[in-house]
Amino acid sequence: MPSSYQPPTRADKSETAGGHTKSQTIDSNLSHSRSTVAMLLEGKGDTVVTVRATDTVHDVVMLLREKSIGAVLVTDQDGTLQGILSERDIVRRMAETPGQTLPQSVDGLMTRDVQKCVPEDLLVDTLRRMSDGRFRHMPVLRDGKLCGLISIGDVVQYRLKELEYEALKMKQMIVG
Repeated sequence: MPSSYQPPTRADKSETAGGHTKSQTIDSNLSHSRSTVAMLLEGKGDTVVTVRATDTVHDVVMLLREKSIGAVLVTDQDGTLQGILSERDIVRRMAETPGQTLPQSVDGLMTRDVQKCVPEDLLVDTLRRMSDGRFRHMPVLRDGKLCGLISIGDVVQYRLKELEYEALKMKQMIVG
């Protein structure tokens, strides 16, 4: 046992809440995060791949492959959000209409009731909404205008980098 070790004393217990310590939980760790969607977009960028409702599913599949992405936003000629179409939507339709899906228009497959967020939203809240709603992509709107698209993977990756940074800072603090 190192010579600097001091066993806990009765006074130590009285300093904690009711003599009990609290374990960390996912919620307690995430609740301290003040990161916003805007902070994530600063590093990711605001590029959004869009298509029109009249485009074919084949066009979208080729675009998803070319860009290595999992979803596209559907906009009108003015850039107003009309819907979202994801790989998951396409796979479901392929199961329903085998051999007939690719010539179909985006209009028939896209999700019209799209969950959206704003740059000021906290990432932890956005992640929770995505997890609870079981969807992977969320458009970001600023003043009603499309300004980005985030995925659940983007949010998780951003948070992991934050945790790595926090761990590094703690190590530096401990080492001196």
